[in-house]
Amino acid sequence: MDLWIVMAVAAAGFQTVRFLLQRQLSQVRLTATGATFARFVYSAPAAAALTAVYLWAQGAALPALNAGFWAYGAVGGAGQVAATICTVMLFGRRNFAVGMTLIKTEVLLTALVGIVLLGEVISAAGLGAILLGLAGVLVLSAPAAAPGRWRLLSPSAGLGLAAGALFGVSAVCYRAASLELGGTDPFLSAGVTLAAVTLMQMIGMAVWMAWREPGEAARVLAAWRSAGWIGLTSMAGSFCWFTAFTLQTAAYVKAVGQVELIFGLIVSVLLLCERITARELIGMALLSLSILALIMLT
Repeated sequence: MDLWIVMAVAAAGFQTVRFLLQRQLSQVRLTATGATFARFVYSAPAAAALTAVYLWAQGAALPALNAGFWAYGAVGGAGQVAATICTVMLFGRRNFAVGMTLIKTEVLLTALVGIVLLGEVISAAGLGAILLGLAGVLVLSAPAAAPGRWRLLSPSAGLGLAAGALFGVSAVCYRAASLELGGTDPFLSAGVTLAAVTLMQMIGMAVWMAWREPGEAARVLAAWRSAGWIGLTSMAGSFCWFTAFTLQTAAYVKAVGQVELIFGLIVSVLLLCERITARELIGMALLSLSILALIMLT
């Protein structure tokens, strides 16, 4: 089996565990911002340390970090922070599997961004896949308290769509940043990019929280027994994603990464004992089919 496939599946698994940990931590102790900060404050030092060890073990020098690398990394990092906050907020409103499915609109929204910004052309079959995804979002967007009401964009669907779009932007920027390094070692490129991005995210969020949520950073540090696992799973998942994107095009990596939907369903039913309605299953099925169809057409 190709290394990029193994990395994509592993990344989906780590990401599922991290979302579960962030969901639990935000509901019990921390705000959505605090649960997001936990992802970076514990992963940044570990990523930097592991990258330094890898450089030493390989006898390699740190690659040149040009302005393009830092620009792509900063934009991708900011998008990922905002997307993660939306994700944590979403999991507080809807069950785990539905929340993860809404976030998977990332694939659809990336295609739409390409049309708007790059003038890319989508075939009739591609348009059909996007419309199928829209139908899935409409089914999922009905408020949990009033499932009989149809709404084009409920707060839950809005959070899921925002998270998906922002995750799409961050993925593109991360791939661009990694390619700016111009190296042939995918592990080195992934490690250096991960260390640089998480450092920027940690510093940026610390400044923001000191201004907007005084004391929350201290609560994150106090919850190190639980929050530390978020940082470790985040680092492992991000490293796997970055490595897979370095080895293979994003479309194929995302196709394999859809296994996260299955992981999410398993967690929702078996671990969280959440009930998934027939309507939600239909919505998840429609959205999953549209994502897979769009990937196959690209």
